[in-house]
Amino acid sequence: MILVNPPVVKPCEAPAGIAKLTGALHHHGIACEVFDANAQSLLGKGEAPRKSSDAWTRRAFRHHSKNLLLLKDRGGYENFDRYKQAVLGINHVLETQASPSGVLLSLSNYEDERLSPLKSKDLIRAAEEAEKNPFFPLFRDRFEMLLAKNENPIVGFSLNYLSQALCTFAMMGFLKRLVPGVKVALGGSLVTSWMRRPEWRNPFGGLVDKMVAGPGEAVLLSLAGVADPSGQSAPDYRDFLLQDYLAPGPILPYSASRGCYWQRCSFCPERTEKNPYCPFPAGRVLSEVESLAEKWNPVLIHFLDNAMSPALLRALGEEPPGVPWYGFARMTHHLADPEFCIALRKAGCVMLKLGLESGDQAVLDRLDKGIDLDTASRVLRALSQSGIGTYVYLLFGTPWETLEAAERTLEFTVKHSDAIDFLNLAVFNMPAHSAESEQFASKDFYEGDLSLYREFVHPRGWDRSVVRQFLDKKFRRHPAVAAILRKDPPYFTSNHAPFFCPAMWEAAAGEGKGLAARKGH
Repeated sequence: MILVNPPVVKPCEAPAGIAKLTGALHHHGIACEVFDANAQSLLGKGEAPRKSSDAWTRRAFRHHSKNLLLLKDRGGYENFDRYKQAVLGINHVLETQASPSGVLLSLSNYEDERLSPLKSKDLIRAAEEAEKNPFFPLFRDRFEMLLAKNENPIVGFSLNYLSQALCTFAMMGFLKRLVPGVKVALGGSLVTSWMRRPEWRNPFGGLVDKMVAGPGEAVLLSLAGVADPSGQSAPDYRDFLLQDYLAPGPILPYSASRGCYWQRCSFCPERTEKNPYCPFPAGRVLSEVESLAEKWNPVLIHFLDNAMSPALLRALGEEPPGVPWYGFARMTHHLADPEFCIALRKAGCVMLKLGLESGDQAVLDRLDKGIDLDTASRVLRALSQSGIGTYVYLLFGTPWETLEAAERTLEFTVKHSDAIDFLNLAVFNMPAHSAESEQFASKDFYEGDLSLYREFVHPRGWDRSVVRQFLDKKFRRHPAVAAILRKDPPYFTSNHAPFFCPAMWEAAAGEGKGLAARKGH
């Protein structure tokens, strides 16, 4: 079994889905190899095609290796300006040196002006023209080596983001030509969203032997001939070069649940796709996380749950994992309790991501967020006072928002700016198949048969262009908001944000001592 993480996603941590799959395969005695094509492509492993050295600026050429090393060292995060310069320098090299004509490559995205990842015909064309992919020499050589020592393998691709789609299909197309009989499995969250669409018809029959919606462990084990694919297994990171990612130490992603425990928000993809909420027992989570921490000595645990449940947060507070950690949480009354937040902080929580969405109560109620602004205010204050960083997500342009409501969001943000460390500002996209979308007149938002979103006629005239104008000319320009936005790590955003929270290095020092004590050192 060969498992592939295709480019392009942020190269700061191992791919969680593949780590989970390797854990299941190893648990059942199935040999597998991991090809993290994303990390190897973006971070200079192998020989990616390059333009002539004339395309490099002398500064980028001289400092590229130094910048890569800087982001792998704790010292690289002590000065934000120096960190930012390093990230922008690395990205400049990708844009100018690794990007052929017509391709826009960055640390977090891949675009081809000829091909759209939203069109199945373009993805098939990417497979047919694999040699035109800028990473072709790398994946050609790697696949030839892997297939030479693995007879009749199954090759699984994890496709989670649109930024990976064109490269994924280029790799699959090359594989099918190299070894026509090779079995290819394709899964991941983007594939799941495609397959859960009501009108889904597989257009990739000639390339993909098995498409997987949802968790892939049982499917891959079945393909590998395991008669009983049941049983629990933790993620396994033995097949990853954890020191190669752009972080000051290994970041271990971990999911304590599948789905979302709230499942009531309007336009929620989890509800639209009918993904059930499946939490893992707290005892299992705590045991696995502690075991992973002892084995891999991570600098940070990244909880990937759609929302960490109050029960999980409470369990972590009572039995700290011994490593700094962060994740997404809902703004519940639990987090409005200063003592609860202090317990989380002492347990290693360095930052929480919070989906506030709006500072207007009527909008929140129509979105069925289950958030009241008084509680949200107390949550921000309690987290800030406890020393836990806050990464707040706001969403503009929903069907029930108006300019006046957006102004109230600005007012709320400014009022709480001293308790908000980072901000993510997003413009609403109408999901194509949510139950709520049928209420609004719509048309194709993106041209393409694989698009998950549609353009809609805003009932209050608050369309995307007006929203963007408000954000650019007013919201972002408010001094209090601008000061927060300037602190956001470029390209890596929330993945690197914990390293700029004061609690991070305090927790790392304290928890490291605690972990060493438990290990008997």
